Amino acid sequence: MSNLNSSVRSKCRKLFVAAIDFGTTYSGYAFSSTSDWSKVLTSNWTGGKVVTLKTPTALLLDADQTFKAFGYEAEDQYIDLARDEEHEDYYFFHRFKMILHSEKAISRKTKLKDASGKEMEAIKVFKISIKFLVGDLMKTLRNSYPDIKESDVEYVITVPAIWDDRSKQFMREAAREAGIERSSLTIALEPEAASIHCQYLPAKDLNLSRSKYLGELAVGSKYLVADLGGGTADITVHHKIDDGSLEEMREASGGPWGGKSVDDEFEKYIEEIIGEESMKELKKSSFDDYLELMRNFELKKRSAKPGKEGNTHLSVPLGLVQIVKRDKSRKSLEKAIEMSPHAGKVTFENWKLKWKNEDFLRFFESTIKKIKEHLRGILYDSDMVAVETILMVGGFAECEVVQKAVREGFKMKRVVVPDDAGISVLKGAVYFGHIPDAISRRTARYTYGIQSWPEFNPTKHPESKKVEVNGRARCKDVFFKYITKGQHLTAGYEKSQIFQALNPKEKKLECAIYISDSKDPKYVDDPGCHRLGVLVIPLPDLPDGASIELEESMIFGETELRLQAKDIFSGKSYEVQLDLLAEPSTDDE
Repeated sequence: MSNLNSSVRSKCRKLFVAAIDFGTTYSGYAFSSTSDWSKVLTSNWTGGKVVTLKTPTALLLDADQTFKAFGYEAEDQYIDLARDEEHEDYYFFHRFKMILHSEKAISRKTKLKDASGKEMEAIKVFKISIKFLVGDLMKTLRNSYPDIKESDVEYVITVPAIWDDRSKQFMREAAREAGIERSSLTIALEPEAASIHCQYLPAKDLNLSRSKYLGELAVGSKYLVADLGGGTADITVHHKIDDGSLEEMREASGGPWGGKSVDDEFEKYIEEIIGEESMKELKKSSFDDYLELMRNFELKKRSAKPGKEGNTHLSVPLGLVQIVKRDKSRKSLEKAIEMSPHAGKVTFENWKLKWKNEDFLRFFESTIKKIKEHLRGILYDSDMVAVETILMVGGFAECEVVQKAVREGFKMKRVVVPDDAGISVLKGAVYFGHIPDAISRRTARYTYGIQSWPEFNPTKHPESKKVEVNGRARCKDVFFKYITKGQHLTAGYEKSQIFQALNPKEKKLECAIYISDSKDPKYVDDPGCHRLGVLVIPLPDLPDGASIELEESMIFGETELRLQAKDIFSGKSYEVQLDLLAEPSTDDE
């Protein structure tokens, strides 16, 4: 893929492409026009005395679940309400995106708990948040283009590549409820977006430092993309192929090893000092102090330097000190530290916790270890020997502690960290909206198939699977494979199967779609095999004795699974939706 030049035209038919990066810890948007698509403008947010390109993923609603504020404003307003003890009826959601990674059976009825434990439907929280970001984007655009309409914008929403099809559909549905038309929305995978951005960096930027940019990659170049965000580490391997586009060589993988994982280590550490009950009280009755404590840690985490001599000081809010003081067994924060497993490693002086820098860096150890182990598992694979470069992007990749650990762990590899690593995904998602064919081949994360009922063969099938159907012995639960995990797929790769509806009274034809972590599952109830969802195809009215044949196609190799149905007799084709968000029944698991 050559660097950005005037010969590369936007393939978008709208006036603008706008990308929304809805992150675990921070969110923002960026946009560019189709006439000058390389010039990407980003959102700006004011938090205290600083202006940032992203704002905290925090949402404040009133007692009626009506929007009050998002981002820095939501945090500040909630802190003020908490200090005045007027926050109880409000809903405050903070860093809630991870539910789409951690909740395996996500549905429209999945609930989120706010800061005080009140529940609300997750899809509504996401919808209100996306609606705010779209509204702020339109306000920014109308400052320069007063007549612009929402229909003039093609939207791109970024999601981790390691998310499953269900979570992607959840995000698409939340966006639709927020007012974005289905036909105006593209889902972009975060490491792909970052990779595209670094391929298309303007030539003037490439001259600044050869160590900070991928530069002109030769055809055949292979590199690993490590997108280290607030919530997840999202890792894939790309290969530049003959036509200049990118091929995904390995299915996306990773885990919950983003910046939040370091925050969780810190929170666990504080709980080990003050006790579980005091931590619960801090979050429940002094949430403003809890938020202040975590904000203070975030600043120290971002400025942490590897190998630096001296100490790290962290301000402790008054509320936390008072809660520990009321604990009859601990009586003070100093005494609590002495009684904890961390005695001798941290002290409390002048309202601040104090660590030696080397002890403070231990908060990163567990997260970095998991990232390195995962990278090692990929890079030491025999198929990956030609991968010479590691491209690190995402907000957590800006952390010098993480960068040093990866460089030292993989000394034989070239480690590239762009200057704007934190917004690489956001800018790349805008580019992806203009050049959706930048990624021409992807790799299947799962084996996909359907349930079939072939004739029973006693030499092949176990007796336990034998059933009688219309007087014939059949084998139930056989996994009929469409594509195999790890299979390389061109965008739009289609697999079809013909189904016959024999009963003229049927109003719909249902087909269960299954996925498996195994490359060659035999039955749909094998370990690692799950029902993804049920494809429902509406049927036309049929006269008595008539039958209908339908060709059902699954379309792979894009950022989302697509399905189409075709009436073979009439030739009519239509896109059908696989509902992945219905409440799972007990037999789905």
